[in-house]
Amino acid sequence: MNRTEARPVTPPTADRPVTAVDEHAHAWSPATARDRFRAGLTGPTAGVAAGHTQVNLISVPADWAYDMLLFCQRNPKPCPVLDVTDAGSWTTVLADGADLRTDLPRYRVWRDGELVEEPTDVRAHWRGDLVSFLIGCSFTFESALAGAGVPIRHVEQGRNVPMYVTTRQCRPAGRLHGPMVVSMRPVPPQHVAAALRETGLLPAVHGGPVHCGDPSALGITDLDRPDFGDPVDLETDDIPMFWACGVTPQAAVTASRPPFAITHAPGQMFLTDARDEQYRIVA
Repeated sequence: MNRTEARPVTPPTADRPVTAVDEHAHAWSPATARDRFRAGLTGPTAGVAAGHTQVNLISVPADWAYDMLLFCQRNPKPCPVLDVTDAGSWTTVLADGADLRTDLPRYRVWRDGELVEEPTDVRAHWRGDLVSFLIGCSFTFESALAGAGVPIRHVEQGRNVPMYVTTRQCRPAGRLHGPMVVSMRPVPPQHVAAALRETGLLPAVHGGPVHCGDPSALGITDLDRPDFGDPVDLETDDIPMFWACGVTPQAAVTASRPPFAITHAPGQMFLTDARDEQYRIVA
């Protein structure tokens, strides 16, 4: 799959970051955030319900579930699995009373590897054979970065984090294959060590970066043209740092063309009741 094929269709609406819509969103409980999303609020969720774990979602038919599980096991940096549901279930142990069909800001519906819809509710699309994978998200480690004094440029600028399809291929699993997707955060030189340390202590949400510096080493030719999310302005001397991203399964869907899948919209995550520190390794 090349980079042109991976570029998504234009979203149906220009969703603004939730923290830009409501300045109190960082203090919401996860249940409050899910209630707001169920009622129709959309937008990237970086900084929402700060201190609580956010996850990526991908739901696939049961006859593709083993391939997906194996793909995640073979590619733990972009696809760290935090929960897997029973077939047809829309609940998760990560969030009491939540509904995976309604409680994300925006979804993506895929048919034969093509993105066909980006609804805010997927009950009409839900199938009894869908197995859902909840995958760690790098938004989770942003609280640790902020606590260590590392600036979060996309949050400062009111934008979605930029994400890029790379030329690094994931290890295939059964019928699934495709490139790694990364998220990028510009970091001032004096904060690079802290960024490495803090994210490295959270392997369940992608851990440390896969690359720092020259984007061309990942096949990225223009930081101002992310495949998902928004471009972010770098300050003088900022170093681009790249983390494996949970949008990687969507790139695998595009490349491998399963008959059906439901995912989150990039940057618009599921808010769990889990606390970030539950996934932190004791240093």
